[in-house]
Amino acid sequence: MHKGSCLCGAVSFEVAGELKGPDACHCSQCRKTSGHYWASTDVPRAALKIEGDDKLTWFRSSEKVRRGFCSICGSALFWDPIQRDFIGVAMGAFDPPTGTRLAIHIFVANKGDYYEIADGLPQNQH
Repeated sequence: MHKGSCLCGAVSFEVAGELKGPDACHCSQCRKTSGHYWASTDVPRAALKIEGDDKLTWFRSSEKVRRGFCSICGSALFWDPIQRDFIGVAMGAFDPPTGTRLAIHIFVANKGDYYEIADGLPQNQH
């Protein structure tokens, strides 16, 4: 069981089972949501339990995706591809230890111009 929460604790969550190696998304939406790149792990919807969902606000960032954040402190917590059977959970919101390591960088063609990716992990342009 892995637990986590937003900064103020109004929204907390539990994920049953092991966490997949997270990806780092460098698309412009993720950078604007997080302030840098967005690191998250995809978990089956059935494995995620959310407490304080009355303090969870959803923003429809595209036709296929919504993003969940705490309405009190503003912490970005979830990336939700609505029609899929999984949901992305922000790695920074988990309580340690997560037992994971970053697995891949995605949408690197859209990364910010102020940093380089030099960790040797796979990089997908899209």
